[in-house]
Amino acid sequence: MSLQALIDRATGAQLRAYAPYSKFRVGCAVQMNGELFDGVNVESASYPLCVCAERNAIAAGVNAGARDLEAVVVCTDASPPSAPCGGCRQVLLEFASEPAKVVITAINPQGESRSWSLSQLIPDGFSGKELPA
Repeated sequence: MSLQALIDRATGAQLRAYAPYSKFRVGCAVQMNGELFDGVNVESASYPLCVCAERNAIAAGVNAGARDLEAVVVCTDASPPSAPCGGCRQVLLEFASEPAKVVITAINPQGESRSWSLSQLIPDGFSGKELPA
């Protein structure tokens, strides 16, 4: 898949975000096992119950049977574009067999973009491989 396909999915998803409280709309597209999945942030009046777009995109992929994260695009209105939160970074790591090769691109509607590898965003991350079998 192309980066542009991920950008298009994330941008479209952002328009569907449910953010009536913070007004911080987030759309995310992930490529897993060669397929694209998207997600949006969903807020709740009880803030701890909010769910991030990145985790919803991963959940959509997992629901379809995908397990190998290959690329991520996150779309917010922030300038400069926002990287995923710490919790989302941890969930992304859970599905990345090669974190150094997973590129995360953050964009906004103004055309700005920033990119990192997942291992740059969560160096020496705890992936679960450390747990006993």
